[in-house]
Amino acid sequence: MTRTTGLIAALDTQSPQQAQAWAKAVGPSAGAVKLGMEFAYAAGFQAVADVAGTTPLFLDLKLHDIPNTVGAAIRALSYLRPKMLTVHASGGRAMMEAARKARDDAFPANDRPALLAVTVLTSLDDAALAETGVGDGARAQVLRLGKLAMQSGMDGLVCSAHEIAPLRDSLGDAPLLVTPGIRPAGSQAGDQKRVMTPAEARNAGADWIVVGRPITQAENPAAAAAAILAELTA
Repeated sequence: MTRTTGLIAALDTQSPQQAQAWAKAVGPSAGAVKLGMEFAYAAGFQAVADVAGTTPLFLDLKLHDIPNTVGAAIRALSYLRPKMLTVHASGGRAMMEAARKARDDAFPANDRPALLAVTVLTSLDDAALAETGVGDGARAQVLRLGKLAMQSGMDGLVCSAHEIAPLRDSLGDAPLLVTPGIRPAGSQAGDQKRVMTPAEARNAGADWIVVGRPITQAENPAAAAAAILAELTA
C-alpha cells in the first residue's frame, strides 16, 4: 500500500517559552508535536495544554502502572485532548485493556487519541536488554510485545525503525507505527542505539517519525523540520 509518513517534532525542554517558540517554528512542517515527561513534570500540565493549543499533541508519558492507576491517569488527562498517547506494552494485557477502556469512556468517539504501546526503547540494544532478563534480543521482544499490544486493543506501537519490517510482516498494516530514534544523515546518534534516517524509516513502513534534537538544536529549527519533511515526501 502507499503510505504517507508524517513528522512529529519532539520538544524536549523544561521551558514553556522555548516549547512555544519551537512549536510555532515547526508548525508548517510537523503533523504533531511531542511533549513528554521532562516538559510535563517541569512546566506542568497547563503548560502542556498551552503549547498544544493550536498543534496536534503526541502526549508521550509512557504510562506504566497497575491497570486501575493507568486507567485513572488517562481519564484525568482527557482534558488535554491529545492526538496520541503512550503506555508501556510491558505493563501487560490487563493494563493495556484498562487503558483502552478508560480512553473509550473519557473521550468522545470522534475525538479519541490513538493509544500507542511502547515496545522497546530505542536507547536499548540487545546487551542492555539481556541485563534485564530478555535474552533473545530487541527484535524478538518487540514482536512479542507488539502482538500482545494489538491483542489488547492498542491502536499502534512505538518501535525502532529497525523493527518496522518484521512488525509489518507479522501484524500487517493495521498497527499505527511511530518511530523515534530518527536521525538525518550526518546527525549525531546521541543516546539512541537503533537509528535510521527519515527516508529509511519511511521506506520501511513508518506512519510517523519522531525527531527531536536534529530539529530543536539546529540553528534554524523551522528549516530543519522543513528539510526532514521534504525528505519524507521526496
